[in-house]
Amino acid sequence: MSWNKGGNRGPWGSRPSGGGNNGGSGSEPPPDIDELIRKSQESFKHMFGDGGGSTKPLILMLVAIVVLWFGSGIYRVDADEQGVVLRFGEFHRITEPGLNYHLPYPIETALTPRVTTINREEIGFRSIGNMLNKENRKPKPEESLMLTGDKNLVSTQFEVQWRIKDAVKFLFNVRRPDLVVKPVAETAMREVIGNEELDNIISGERGAIGGETQKLMQSILDDYNTGIEIYEVNLLAVDAPEPVVDAFIDVLSAQQEKETLQNQAQKYRDGIIPVAQGQVEKMVKDAQAYKEAVVAEATGDAARFVSVYNEYKQAKDVTKKRMYLETMEKIMSGMNKVILDDHSGQGVLPYLPLPEVKKRETTNEGGQ
Repeated sequence: MSWNKGGNRGPWGSRPSGGGNNGGSGSEPPPDIDELIRKSQESFKHMFGDGGGSTKPLILMLVAIVVLWFGSGIYRVDADEQGVVLRFGEFHRITEPGLNYHLPYPIETALTPRVTTINREEIGFRSIGNMLNKENRKPKPEESLMLTGDKNLVSTQFEVQWRIKDAVKFLFNVRRPDLVVKPVAETAMREVIGNEELDNIISGERGAIGGETQKLMQSILDDYNTGIEIYEVNLLAVDAPEPVVDAFIDVLSAQQEKETLQNQAQKYRDGIIPVAQGQVEKMVKDAQAYKEAVVAEATGDAARFVSVYNEYKQAKDVTKKRMYLETMEKIMSGMNKVILDDHSGQGVLPYLPLPEVKKRETTNEGGQ
């Protein structure tokens, strides 16, 4: 296709006529580029004023922009927050609550995480109201079902409360805290439950299980440098799965009966042991007294024998007679006695009724 078709028309319209290289008469010259630039500069000057004061508003505008830019570095840290200043995206310093300043963006930026706020994570349930009311907790079996040490299943519902311990670690090492705390809590609780038997979990202290879980969670989070502190672990419920609730209730009843019998046995033991201890102490003291009495008597007998022996060596006949008389007195002291006199007349048996006389004397003394 020819661009010259239809006369002196080019691809952008009519061909300019007149002088120039074409040699045509009456053609207009092309526009001057320098002239266009000059006119543009004059128009720009007219926008900000004429003469020597034309740059003053521009300077004032630039100064205002710079002041606002530097003023954008003022920021406030609330009492429950901690300021973390980043310089070119890298941690630079920590600031305390109050008004603070950092170099304007993009040189420095400030983050203010809440370090005293207690955050909550629910494991094994989702609350739709007061979570202390069991009816307001919607179970999550995929989280709550756990295996005990004796191969039984329990449904566990608990709450984890946590807060920021180290703001720098928390901001740089944790992208989504809810995706960190919840799996760690579930893992720690499964390990604690897996090391205990069903009876101990049911009848045991919930605070002890929660305390062990808290320690294990804190250890794991510290190993990953998350800057998170576990404030408390509240074990809300440890129940049997729905299909075995009846058997679970029977186990609880048996456990309570066991505790009742143990308390009764403890009470009986506490009552009988002091009595037995008292009897033992009395028997020991009686034996000690008997021992002392026997030893004292034997010592006295030995001393008396030595004394008699010494007297016997000095006067054997007198001592023999005395020993004979004392022995006969001891043997015949409780017997009825009849005294015979060898020097009395023959055929006559003298009799001295000493027992009857003694009885009469006793009767007379009683009658008086």
